[in-house]
Amino acid sequence: MGLGYATAEVLAKKGANLTIVDYNEKALDKAKEELAKLNENIEILAVKADVSNEAQVKNYVDQTVEKFGSIDGFYNNAGIEGKQASMVEYDLEVFKKVVDINLMGVYYGLKYIIPIMQKQGKGNIVNVASVGGIRGVVNQTAYVATKHAVAGITKNAAIEYGKDGIITNAIAPGAILTPMVAEAFKQVNPEDPAAAEAQYASRNPTRRLGKPEEVGELVSFLLSDACTYVNGQIIAIDGGESNLYGNA
Repeated sequence: MGLGYATAEVLAKKGANLTIVDYNEKALDKAKEELAKLNENIEILAVKADVSNEAQVKNYVDQTVEKFGSIDGFYNNAGIEGKQASMVEYDLEVFKKVVDINLMGVYYGLKYIIPIMQKQGKGNIVNVASVGGIRGVVNQTAYVATKHAVAGITKNAAIEYGKDGIITNAIAPGAILTPMVAEAFKQVNPEDPAAAEAQYASRNPTRRLGKPEEVGELVSFLLSDACTYVNGQIIAIDGGESNLYGNA
Protein backbone atom coordinates (compact mmCIF):
# COMPACT_ATOMS: atom_id res chain seq x y z
CA MET A 1 0.00 0.00 0.00
CA GLY A 2 1.38 3.40 -0.99
CA LEU A 3 1.18 6.58 1.07
CA GLY A 4 -1.39 8.14 -1.25
CA TYR A 5 -3.85 5.28 -1.03
CA ALA A 6 -3.30 4.83 2.71
CA THR A 7 -4.18 8.47 3.30
CA ALA A 8 -7.19 8.25 1.00
CA GLU A 9 -8.42 5.31 3.09
CA VAL A 10 -8.14 7.31 6.31
CA LEU A 11 -9.92 10.32 4.79
CA ALA A 12 -12.66 8.20 3.24
CA LYS A 13 -13.44 6.59 6.57
CA LYS A 14 -13.72 10.09 8.07
CA GLY A 15 -16.22 11.18 5.43
CA ALA A 16 -14.14 13.29 3.06
CA ASN A 17 -15.06 13.59 -0.59
CA LEU A 18 -11.98 12.73 -2.63
CA THR A 19 -10.25 13.36 -5.91
CA ILE A 20 -7.67 10.65 -6.50
CA VAL A 21 -5.00 10.97 -9.19
CA ASP A 22 -2.73 8.39 -10.80
CA TYR A 23 -1.04 7.88 -14.15
CA ASN A 24 -1.98 4.17 -14.04
CA GLU A 25 -5.63 3.99 -15.05
CA LYS A 26 -6.09 0.38 -13.94
CA ALA A 27 -4.70 1.11 -10.48
CA LEU A 28 -6.81 4.27 -10.32
CA ASP A 29 -10.04 2.43 -11.08
CA LYS A 30 -9.24 -0.24 -8.51
CA ALA A 31 -8.47 2.39 -5.86
CA LYS A 32 -11.76 4.16 -6.52
CA GLU A 33 -13.67 0.90 -6.25
CA GLU A 34 -12.02 -0.08 -2.97
CA LEU A 35 -12.37 3.38 -1.41
CA ALA A 36 -16.07 3.52 -2.29
CA LYS A 37 -16.62 0.40 -0.19
CA LEU A 38 -15.31 2.19 2.90
CA ASN A 39 -17.98 4.87 3.00
CA GLU A 40 -21.10 4.93 0.86
CA ASN A 41 -21.76 8.56 1.79
CA ILE A 42 -18.75 10.06 0.04
CA GLU A 43 -18.13 11.00 -3.58
CA ILE A 44 -14.90 10.04 -5.34
CA LEU A 45 -13.54 11.57 -8.51
CA ALA A 46 -10.75 9.64 -10.23
CA VAL A 47 -8.56 11.49 -12.73
CA LYS A 48 -5.77 9.95 -14.76
CA ALA A 49 -2.80 12.31 -14.84
CA ASP A 50 0.95 12.46 -15.12
CA VAL A 51 1.94 15.08 -12.54
CA SER A 52 5.04 16.00 -14.54
CA ASN A 53 2.69 17.36 -17.21
CA GLU A 54 1.44 20.83 -16.27
CA ALA A 55 -1.67 20.65 -18.43
CA GLN A 56 -2.71 17.37 -16.84
CA VAL A 57 -2.24 18.82 -13.36
CA LYS A 58 -4.40 21.80 -14.29
CA ASN A 59 -7.00 19.38 -15.61
CA TYR A 60 -7.30 17.41 -12.37
CA VAL A 61 -7.62 20.66 -10.44
CA ASP A 62 -10.27 22.00 -12.83
CA GLN A 63 -12.24 18.75 -12.69
CA THR A 64 -12.16 18.79 -8.90
CA VAL A 65 -13.51 22.33 -8.69
CA GLU A 66 -16.18 21.54 -11.28
CA LYS A 67 -17.38 18.51 -9.30
CA PHE A 68 -17.01 19.67 -5.70
CA GLY A 69 -16.97 23.48 -5.97
CA SER A 70 -13.96 23.88 -3.71
CA ILE A 71 -10.68 22.29 -2.62
CA ASP A 72 -10.32 22.25 1.16
CA GLY A 73 -7.24 20.05 1.37
CA PHE A 74 -4.45 19.06 -1.01
CA TYR A 75 -2.16 16.08 -0.43
CA ASN A 76 0.72 16.66 -2.87
CA ASN A 77 2.06 13.14 -2.78
CA ALA A 78 3.31 11.86 -6.15
CA GLY A 79 6.99 10.92 -6.24
CA ILE A 80 9.55 8.38 -7.38
CA GLU A 81 12.91 7.30 -6.01
CA GLY A 82 14.76 6.97 -9.29
CA LYS A 83 17.83 4.73 -9.31
CA GLN A 84 20.54 4.12 -6.77
CA ALA A 85 23.89 5.26 -8.13
CA SER A 86 26.75 7.51 -7.08
CA MET A 87 26.46 11.19 -7.92
CA VAL A 88 28.90 11.21 -10.85
CA GLU A 89 27.52 7.96 -12.27
CA TYR A 90 23.84 8.91 -12.02
CA ASP A 91 21.94 8.56 -15.30
CA LEU A 92 21.04 12.07 -16.46
CA GLU A 93 17.72 11.11 -18.02
CA VAL A 94 16.61 9.38 -14.82
CA PHE A 95 17.72 12.47 -12.85
CA LYS A 96 15.57 14.71 -15.04
CA LYS A 97 12.59 12.38 -14.64
CA VAL A 98 12.91 12.48 -10.85
CA VAL A 99 13.03 16.28 -10.97
CA ASP A 100 10.00 16.45 -13.27
CA ILE A 101 7.86 14.28 -10.99
CA ASN A 102 9.14 15.04 -7.48
CA LEU A 103 9.68 18.78 -7.84
CA MET A 104 7.81 20.08 -10.86
CA GLY A 105 4.79 17.90 -10.11
CA VAL A 106 4.62 19.40 -6.62
CA TYR A 107 5.06 22.91 -7.97
CA TYR A 108 2.36 22.55 -10.63
CA GLY A 109 -0.11 21.38 -7.99
CA LEU A 110 0.63 24.38 -5.82
CA LYS A 111 0.47 26.75 -8.78
CA TYR A 112 -3.10 25.78 -9.64
CA ILE A 113 -4.56 24.99 -6.22
CA ILE A 114 -3.28 27.95 -4.20
CA PRO A 115 -5.34 30.53 -6.19
CA ILE A 116 -8.48 28.48 -5.52
CA MET A 117 -7.74 28.40 -1.80
CA GLN A 118 -7.05 32.14 -1.85
CA LYS A 119 -10.54 32.77 -3.22
CA GLN A 120 -11.99 30.51 -0.54
CA GLY A 121 -9.97 32.25 2.18
CA LYS A 122 -8.77 28.91 3.55
CA GLY A 123 -7.17 25.59 2.72
CA ASN A 124 -4.65 23.06 3.99
CA ILE A 125 -1.78 21.68 1.93
CA VAL A 126 0.51 18.77 2.74
CA ASN A 127 3.52 18.20 0.50
CA VAL A 128 5.54 15.01 0.72
CA ALA A 129 9.24 15.52 1.38
CA SER A 130 11.21 12.70 3.00
CA VAL A 131 13.93 12.15 5.57
CA GLY A 132 15.89 12.48 2.32
CA GLY A 133 14.71 16.09 2.39
CA ILE A 134 16.39 16.79 5.73
CA ARG A 135 19.63 14.81 5.31
CA GLY A 136 21.77 13.13 2.70
CA VAL A 137 21.22 9.57 1.50
CA VAL A 138 24.06 7.71 -0.21
CA ASN A 139 23.46 6.90 -3.89
CA GLN A 140 20.18 8.83 -4.08
CA THR A 141 21.32 12.25 -5.31
CA ALA A 142 18.29 13.05 -7.47
CA TYR A 143 15.80 11.96 -4.83
CA VAL A 144 17.55 13.88 -2.06
CA ALA A 145 17.90 17.01 -4.18
CA THR A 146 14.21 17.05 -5.10
CA LYS A 147 13.00 16.30 -1.59
CA HIS A 148 15.14 19.12 -0.16
CA ALA A 149 13.49 21.31 -2.79
CA VAL A 150 10.03 20.19 -1.65
CA ALA A 151 10.96 21.16 1.90
CA GLY A 152 12.01 24.59 0.65
CA ILE A 153 8.94 25.20 -1.48
CA THR A 154 6.78 24.23 1.50
CA LYS A 155 8.39 26.87 3.69
CA ASN A 156 7.97 29.51 1.00
CA ALA A 157 4.31 28.66 0.43
CA ALA A 158 3.71 28.92 4.18
CA ILE A 159 5.19 32.39 4.49
CA GLU A 160 3.70 33.71 1.25
CA TYR A 161 0.13 32.44 1.67
CA GLY A 162 -0.42 32.05 5.41
CA LYS A 163 -2.05 35.50 5.33
CA ASP A 164 -4.68 34.06 2.98
CA GLY A 165 -5.72 31.38 5.44
CA ILE A 166 -3.69 28.68 3.68
CA ILE A 167 -1.76 26.30 5.93
CA THR A 168 1.13 24.51 4.22
CA ASN A 169 3.27 21.76 5.73
CA ALA A 170 5.29 18.79 4.54
CA ILE A 171 5.80 15.35 5.95
CA ALA A 172 9.20 13.64 5.91
CA PRO A 173 8.59 9.90 6.03
CA GLY A 174 11.44 7.59 6.86
CA ALA A 175 11.32 3.95 5.82
CA ILE A 176 7.61 3.27 5.55
CA LEU A 177 6.86 -0.18 4.15
CA THR A 178 5.47 0.83 0.77
CA PRO A 179 6.09 -0.75 -2.66
CA MET A 180 8.67 1.97 -3.42
CA VAL A 181 10.63 1.23 -0.25
CA ALA A 182 10.41 -2.51 -0.88
CA GLU A 183 11.91 -1.91 -4.32
CA ALA A 184 14.73 0.10 -2.74
CA PHE A 185 15.60 -2.86 -0.51
CA LYS A 186 15.73 -5.03 -3.65
CA GLN A 187 18.27 -2.64 -5.13
CA VAL A 188 20.35 -2.65 -1.94
CA ASN A 189 20.38 -6.45 -1.68
CA PRO A 190 18.92 -8.17 -4.77
CA GLU A 191 19.62 -11.63 -3.34
CA ASP A 192 17.97 -11.02 0.04
CA PRO A 193 15.80 -7.87 0.24
CA ALA A 194 14.38 -9.04 3.59
CA ALA A 195 17.86 -8.93 5.10
CA ALA A 196 18.31 -5.35 3.91
CA GLU A 197 14.95 -4.44 5.44
CA ALA A 198 15.83 -6.07 8.76
CA GLN A 199 19.20 -4.35 8.87
CA TYR A 200 17.61 -0.97 8.25
CA ALA A 201 14.91 -1.55 10.87
CA SER A 202 17.51 -2.54 13.46
CA ARG A 203 18.87 1.01 13.44
CA ASN A 204 15.50 2.56 14.18
CA PRO A 205 14.63 3.43 17.81
CA THR A 206 11.35 1.51 17.37
CA ARG A 207 13.15 -1.46 15.72
CA ARG A 208 10.61 -1.55 12.92
CA LEU A 209 9.55 0.17 9.73
CA GLY A 210 6.60 2.51 9.61
CA LYS A 211 3.12 1.61 8.38
CA PRO A 212 1.40 3.55 5.57
CA GLU A 213 -1.71 4.05 7.72
CA GLU A 214 0.42 5.84 10.34
CA VAL A 215 1.36 8.36 7.69
CA GLY A 216 -2.29 8.61 6.65
CA GLU A 217 -3.36 9.59 10.16
CA LEU A 218 -0.71 12.33 10.32
CA VAL A 219 -1.72 13.73 6.95
CA SER A 220 -5.37 13.60 7.96
CA PHE A 221 -4.66 15.88 10.91
CA LEU A 222 -2.56 18.29 8.85
CA LEU A 223 -5.39 18.57 6.31
CA SER A 224 -8.08 19.05 8.95
CA ASP A 225 -9.71 22.14 10.38
CA ALA A 226 -7.90 21.35 13.64
CA CYS A 227 -4.57 22.24 12.00
CA THR A 228 -4.66 26.03 12.02
CA TYR A 229 -1.30 27.16 13.46
CA VAL A 230 1.16 24.44 12.47
CA ASN A 231 2.51 26.06 9.32
CA GLY A 232 5.66 25.76 7.25
CA GLN A 233 6.89 22.68 9.09
CA ILE A 234 8.70 19.62 7.78
CA ILE A 235 7.42 16.88 10.07
CA ALA A 236 9.48 13.70 10.25
CA ILE A 237 7.56 10.46 10.65
CA ASP A 238 10.39 7.99 11.01
CA GLY A 239 10.22 6.40 14.45
CA GLY A 240 12.67 8.97 15.77
CA GLU A 241 15.53 7.85 13.55
CA SER A 242 16.36 11.36 12.36
CA ASN A 243 17.42 12.17 15.95
CA LEU A 244 20.24 9.66 15.58
CA TYR A 245 21.89 11.36 12.61
CA GLY A 246 25.42 12.30 13.57
CA ASN A 247 25.34 10.02 16.61
CA ALA A 248 25.72 6.64 14.91
